[in-house]
Amino acid sequence: MMNKDPSISSRPTFKRTLRRISITSVVITMLTAWLLLSVASMLTLKQYAQKNLELLCATVSQSLEAAVVFRDGTAAYETLATLGKQGQFTAAQVLDASGKELTNWHLNSDERHDMVGGLVSKWLFPRPIEQPVLHNGNVIGKMRLTGTDTTITHFVWLSLGVLTTCILLAASLALLISRHLHRDLDNALQNITGVVHDVRTNRNFARRVSPEKIEEFHIFAQDFNSLLDEMEDWQKQLQLKNASLQRTAMHDPLTGLANRAAFRQALDELMAPEQRDSGSALLFMDGDNFKFINDTWGHAAGDVVLIEVASRLLQFTRHDHQAFRLGGDEFAVILHSVADNAAAKEALAHLKSIVERPISLLNGQEITMTLSVGVALTKDIASTDSLMETADRNMYIEKNKQRQLLIKQK
Repeated sequence: MMNKDPSISSRPTFKRTLRRISITSVVITMLTAWLLLSVASMLTLKQYAQKNLELLCATVSQSLEAAVVFRDGTAAYETLATLGKQGQFTAAQVLDASGKELTNWHLNSDERHDMVGGLVSKWLFPRPIEQPVLHNGNVIGKMRLTGTDTTITHFVWLSLGVLTTCILLAASLALLISRHLHRDLDNALQNITGVVHDVRTNRNFARRVSPEKIEEFHIFAQDFNSLLDEMEDWQKQLQLKNASLQRTAMHDPLTGLANRAAFRQALDELMAPEQRDSGSALLFMDGDNFKFINDTWGHAAGDVVLIEVASRLLQFTRHDHQAFRLGGDEFAVILHSVADNAAAKEALAHLKSIVERPISLLNGQEITMTLSVGVALTKDIASTDSLMETADRNMYIEKNKQRQLLIKQK
């Protein structure tokens, strides 16, 4: 008995393998897309935030023009505080033309955001934006603005959330589409493997692979079906050859009657304890004048006689009895539905009336083939060998009677 490979049960199916490949490829692709889009978006956002802060700084510098001209630090502070509370920047500093600080404004510490927001703010605005304060085209001062992360951080988280949601939806859709597209591939392979397994396990060479939608699998199915056609033809030829060999092994080549091997097999089945037929009889037959026929007209004439005797035996037996050629001019018949000696003698008389009619030879001569027949009833005997011995003994008793009769006639 072969040991089953324990690794076979742990091997994934083709469907599971396709699903794993799809999930892996979709996850890697979508994760890469998410990272690339996130990085590209953040870089673009940084440029946008820098430009927006520069525009804001230019606008605020114009608002501070009068305060700087009159060196009114209070007015400048109020302007910065008003704009700063709108969340546009976190710190501002105003310098006069000599670089001396005129005023500055900072967002209160309790209004600052978390550490993540601070990191985002430092990344977006690594240094303050400087903008000159002009009056009539002349530089009268300078201001510095530090950007705020309030709006930007919210926008970043919102953007990342939307992007992640879109990526997840796209990945789910991609998996659904890939599963649908893989269905034909999986069905095609299951169809082919089902036919292969059936042919291998049950020797069902009549199975065929149905046409497939995928070109490569369709070509493979056609080639495999052609191979199955050849295998089916080969199997039929082999069966015919085996049947021919079986017939040759169990039949006499000259007369076509069942031979000695078939005779022994039939007797064993007849005398088997579980199938024993007590209403049967065995006839052993031997030609009385066959040697005279061979010596007088030759072996070809002897073959004609044997063939004709076999034909007449088949005529007698038909579907009710069984006829055999044991060798030379020895024949045997198994009679069925024979209850006693009287029935056996009646069947034997009918048999002799058919077999012992004149036989025409090729040269126009007519001869008669007489038979010495020994009878043995199965109801009186328990074994195959005993049945054969009884029939053989009775045949030789009958043959001796025929010889004594011929001697007296001479």
